[in-house]
Amino acid sequence: MRRYRRFPIHKCSGALLLVVAGGLLAAAQEKSVANKEGEALYGERCASCHDAGVSRAPSRAAMSEIPSEDIRSSLTTGRMNSQGANLTAEQIDAVSRFLSTQAAAQQQQPADQFLCGAGGRPFAPQAGQPQWNGWGVDAAQHRFQPATMARLRADQVPRLQLKWAFGFLNTTQAYAQPTVVGGRVFVGSAGRRVYSLDAASGCTYWQFGTEAAVRTAISVGTNGRGWAAYFGDQHANAYAVDAATGKLLWKTRMDEHPAAQITGAPLLVGNRLYVTVSSLEEVTGADPKYECCKFRGSVSALDAATGKVIWKSYTIPEEPRPVRKNRLGVQLWGPSGAGVWSSPTVDLKSRRIYVATGDSYSDPPADTSDAFLAFDLETGKLLWSRQMWKGDAYNIDCDIPGEKQANCPESKGPDFDFGSSPILVNLANGRRALIAGAKSGIVYAADPDHDGALLWQKRVGHGGTLGGVQWGSAADAKNVYVALSDVERRPSPPGSPAGQDSVYGVKYELDPKSGGGLFALKLDTGETAWHTPHPGCDRPGCSPAQSAAVSAIPGVVFSGGVDGHLRAYSATDGRIIWDVDTMREYKTVNGIKAKGGALDGPGAVIAGGMLYVNSGYFFQGSASGNVLLAFSVDGK
Repeated sequence: MRRYRRFPIHKCSGALLLVVAGGLLAAAQEKSVANKEGEALYGERCASCHDAGVSRAPSRAAMSEIPSEDIRSSLTTGRMNSQGANLTAEQIDAVSRFLSTQAAAQQQQPADQFLCGAGGRPFAPQAGQPQWNGWGVDAAQHRFQPATMARLRADQVPRLQLKWAFGFLNTTQAYAQPTVVGGRVFVGSAGRRVYSLDAASGCTYWQFGTEAAVRTAISVGTNGRGWAAYFGDQHANAYAVDAATGKLLWKTRMDEHPAAQITGAPLLVGNRLYVTVSSLEEVTGADPKYECCKFRGSVSALDAATGKVIWKSYTIPEEPRPVRKNRLGVQLWGPSGAGVWSSPTVDLKSRRIYVATGDSYSDPPADTSDAFLAFDLETGKLLWSRQMWKGDAYNIDCDIPGEKQANCPESKGPDFDFGSSPILVNLANGRRALIAGAKSGIVYAADPDHDGALLWQKRVGHGGTLGGVQWGSAADAKNVYVALSDVERRPSPPGSPAGQDSVYGVKYELDPKSGGGLFALKLDTGETAWHTPHPGCDRPGCSPAQSAAVSAIPGVVFSGGVDGHLRAYSATDGRIIWDVDTMREYKTVNGIKAKGGALDGPGAVIAGGMLYVNSGYFFQGSASGNVLLAFSVDGK
């Protein structure tokens, strides 16, 4: 059985696969039998994937705690509206009610007592003030916080304690990396809200409602008239809001394709905002009645003050064309795909912008998928591309069991995306390198000054659709620090309390012995400086996979795991010097009921003597959650 991918977002073979802002929570399969129409629709259109364990498709139990209003919204105006278009309003309501045991709203808005109020600090960032701005701290995406900004020494890390916890409203997913600027934390949520919090206390300055879920990190900077916060949502909208008040300044749709989304953090450089676009057409393309596929990844430059698009460049230069017809006579298109899941990297020395791309969705496989790409910073012209894995055309149809595949590409690639931003580093010999790991389990170093020529490559895992390197690495002057996922699933032993996902009546759980580990690779050669295996799982159904992005400060590397643990490693020899289990319930500063879960996607953020991390990134078998945690040496 093929391993499943990192996203809990699914569509296959005519099934209604539900994408919702609130995320998914594995729960007991208790469902009223009164809704016969909804049950019949589910059996006809959904069960072939959701009850069959198709890769990425959550089980019915896992969907049971999605609010019915979110399901309904997804099928009418959200990312699954193309599937909802084939249903009447009554059918959508019936399926929504059948699948969900939740009310329209899970909790109430936080009371005024949790707002910062008049005693809150004004937003006035100062030069030299500690910050972690955007995804990777700097435009080169190092994810390394220098001592002057971290204000947290290696010898202090073992004394970190929880200072406050913030609960995200009406969601079971916490997957947006926080940003710290001007004494405030800016963070998006799966609950279609962006928050501005006090960095020291967690009180709320403002919240802003978005059209769709926000999973990008936020970039904060001046726009000519004041300070603005920039981010993207899961409907491919880029936003700018006033950083002090949360008032909308502008909103720009970056791609009209119905499956387009923004997962990589927009990057602000000067007066331009650089935005990348990915999509879920790899998932929707599995429907045999769907004309797969026409989406192309892109990177754009926007005027930061107005949101006007200055240039937009596609990762696949040619437009899709008719290729062949599938077994139902439906026209198939290509090339397609090469979405950009990560934040771009800007090279001010050569005036270039770099991205790493995902796989192709259809035949023919694009030469620019699974590749490093370089664009001119001023014009967006594609300067060079360097493909690291050829022939990788894949969509969910390739995973459907018991059916004659219709839209699976003939090349049937391994789905070896890049989900990581390229890290631009200087080498000891005076050359430079772009370094990124892929889901293949291979870390690559390419020469940005010689059209991406391969400098070295290093295999750290066997890879897979949820394997290899998922969300990003960190680099200091000597090493790049790489976390390995390689998560696997196995049948649950008899009587195991961890089995949550059912495939043809057989319960499955995450394999407690597969995956994980942190590697320090030498920047110049890719040789292993040290490797620390995962210390082992400590609860039923646990996975040692380390999928979250890595972060670093002088002397210390932080890596989060699917097991819910955040660990700190000595950058010298890889010893674990601090370990906190985030998978528990919390009393929050905003009065929202919250708990921690799997650590995946975003990494830890360190600034001003504090560490911030989101806990609760759900995929099949892992634990959901809805909490932002803040740690400091002094604690509460």
